[in-house]
Order: sequence, then structure tokens, then C-alpha cells
Amino acid sequence: MAAEQQPAFVEAIRQANQLLATAPDCLNYQLAHCEEDPTLFIWRIEWASVEQHLNGFRKSPEFEAFFQLVKPFYQSIQEMNHYAVVK
Repeated sequence: MAAEQQPAFVEAIRQANQLLATAPDCLNYQLAHCEEDPTLFIWRIEWASVEQHLNGFRKSPEFEAFFQLVKPFYQSIQEMNHYAVVK
């Protein structure tokens, strides 16, 4: 992500995180900035399950506000997948 976009991106994620905090099936969220390559960020969101994410939050009234916050940055997303923690 270009340096000039980063402040707006970080602010959008902060606001989006406030919406995630109200989602009962969102267990955790974290934005990390790469120290070696300042153009890279990882935004990790942990859900109770893929089902709860897709059929819970994505169908909730909060999702539209969440989507509007992050939509301007979708072209910068390199990966968007669901992962399970290996135990």
C-alpha cells in the first residue's frame, strides 16, 4: 500500500474494528504493519467459525458500515481466506 494511503487505511481499520468489537462471533482482531516492507499490512480477524462469519456478521446490519469503511482498500488486498489454528 502506498505511503500516502496508509493513514486513511489505518483509520478505516480502527473504525472497522469498533464494529467487529460488537460482533458476538468475532473473537479477536489485529492489524500488523510489516517492519521490513512498509507497504505491507496484515489484518487478522478471528471468528468463532467460518459459518458465523459468513452467515452471521456478513448478514448483520453492522456489515454494511464495515464494508463501506474497508471498500476503498480492497484493491490492495493480496489474500482473504479463512484459516484454522493448528493445535
